[in-house]
Amino acid sequence: MSNEIKMLAPVAGKLIALSKVKDEVFSSGMMGEGYAIEPTGDKIVAPVSGEITMLAETKHAFGIRTDDGLEVLVYMGLDTVELAGAPFNLKVKAGDKVKAGQEIAEMSLYAIESAGKATTVLTVITNSADHLDGIDFEEGEVKVGDQVVTAYLKQAEAKSEKLNYDQLASLIIEKVGGKDNIKNLIHCITRLRFYLKDESLADDEFLSNTDGIIDIMHAAGQYQVVIGNEVTNVFDAIMKQLPDLAEKTDDEPEQVAGKNAFERAFNSLIGIVTGSMGPVVGIISASGIIKGLLALLTLPQLGAILSTKSMIYITISAMADAAFFFLPVLVGFSAAKRIGGNPIITATVGLFLTYPQMIEWGKNNVMMFSLGGLQFHLLNYTYSIFPMILAAWAAKKLEDWLKKVLPTFLQMIFIPMITLLVISTLTILVTGPVIQNLAFAIADGINFIVKTSGWLGGLVIGGFYQLLVIFGLHWGVVPVVTQQISGTGQSALNAIISVTMVSQGAAVLAVALKSKKKDMKSLGVAATISAFCGVTEPAIYGINLRYRRVFISGLIGSAIGGLITGFMGGTMYGFTGSLIGFSSFFNPKNPTDLSSFYAFLISSIVAIVVSFIVTWVWGYNDNMEKGKKVTKKSTPK
Repeated sequence: MSNEIKMLAPVAGKLIALSKVKDEVFSSGMMGEGYAIEPTGDKIVAPVSGEITMLAETKHAFGIRTDDGLEVLVYMGLDTVELAGAPFNLKVKAGDKVKAGQEIAEMSLYAIESAGKATTVLTVITNSADHLDGIDFEEGEVKVGDQVVTAYLKQAEAKSEKLNYDQLASLIIEKVGGKDNIKNLIHCITRLRFYLKDESLADDEFLSNTDGIIDIMHAAGQYQVVIGNEVTNVFDAIMKQLPDLAEKTDDEPEQVAGKNAFERAFNSLIGIVTGSMGPVVGIISASGIIKGLLALLTLPQLGAILSTKSMIYITISAMADAAFFFLPVLVGFSAAKRIGGNPIITATVGLFLTYPQMIEWGKNNVMMFSLGGLQFHLLNYTYSIFPMILAAWAAKKLEDWLKKVLPTFLQMIFIPMITLLVISTLTILVTGPVIQNLAFAIADGINFIVKTSGWLGGLVIGGFYQLLVIFGLHWGVVPVVTQQISGTGQSALNAIISVTMVSQGAAVLAVALKSKKKDMKSLGVAATISAFCGVTEPAIYGINLRYRRVFISGLIGSAIGGLITGFMGGTMYGFTGSLIGFSSFFNPKNPTDLSSFYAFLISSIVAIVVSFIVTWVWGYNDNMEKGKKVTKKSTPK
């Protein structure tokens, strides 16, 4: 059974939205979704096929039940019940089966107008909340019997009972082309990110209409299945059914799709960064919240509940600092798993970089040796990301080469030994200093641009950042933000990013409160909570992008919020943004400095108000057609 029903114009005239009808019961949507026609003719036909279930005693209205279960009410004129049936002549009786376009009645426009009543003919689906996702039509002149409206049945009616994680995992494996089509699988906060041998074998339409799946994306050489907050459970269920994936050693990043060498390289880089940072971002976000809350508890304005010298503060601060301090270890382990290297060896390289003596020498910029006019100094690699991603890649290449040249009986000991010595030395002598200085320069440059451009930088970044989220490219920004925080203790860029999350949450909140559809309300509320907690994908893919004006409304709010943040010089001292990250705007080194917190507070309030109002007034109504998904990026065959 198709999920679309074509509906006809029951009378000739001008088709208008139900919201324009001068009757609050109908215009408010209280009776259900539908459309209205200001008639120019007297002939009334059935807008749909079905059974006549109701004929008003005063002949001014009739009801039809379709085979799909829709209850369609045709109401001829406003307040014409008072005319006791005089202007109407019905040509059917209750229980009759009728075809769409079949004549049902005649109405006298002259008699209705003479009585001082409106002649508007309304067609309303009275059980819209239970059966419809929405309707689509264009206003304008129509002829009687024209196909003018498309009604979309809820997909849930065609779906089975909600699947558990194991069932959903089996279905996903099947519909992405089977286990033999899967080269590798990783996940981030909300998405399963497949590397498939042939993306054309995947069934986008089936998966996107499956309970438990929000949407399907093709980006960065990945086939992305957007799950939402339950992604880890689904990922674990898939890995349980495909244990061989955990042992994959083929280097997928070199095989990702792209039209040219640059695009393939870019897709590879995004894939590696995504795979490396995805598993780590949750713990550094949580650590950032803890650090912000500690700063809050030391505020003199709140009575300095905690002293920075107390054992409780120092202990909890150590818990929060651990993930950042040993970030090279976490990133190295995660990156090695992503590209099929040895996670233990690469993590040990990270441990070497964060060894206490190495950190002390790095902080003091101790010179190791000089070669001609070149001096080689040690750097501090705590909080670093990019050097370890490159180290993981280099270690993988070296391991593969050693497996080819070393006898099997020597590999167990000598591969780890040689890899550790070579990659650690290469990192501190060459790749580490180059990448670390470049990363700091980029991070400082972005901070400088944001701060010096003020409101303009905030406006541009705020207005466009969430576009990166659509394609998963925002993961390329995560290391930059982390590098900024590690280098300077703050990130003005992250402060602007934070308000973009708030804005998309406010936009979807407006949909949840305005819509009379139960499924839209429940999905909207869940997506709002997720966005206000710093994860916007459920809002973007569940509702905002499907109704593009909602997404644009959020962008308008975030542009204004970013403008205010930039104008006020707002910055963040932690990683976690959106409303849940409020504590990241307290300066841990100067708790009395609340300038950034005020910037966060004002920009967030303005962003919420603007996004909410624009969405409510312009961005969404229940009569809107659900839009298509983001256009699939072409993949070369």
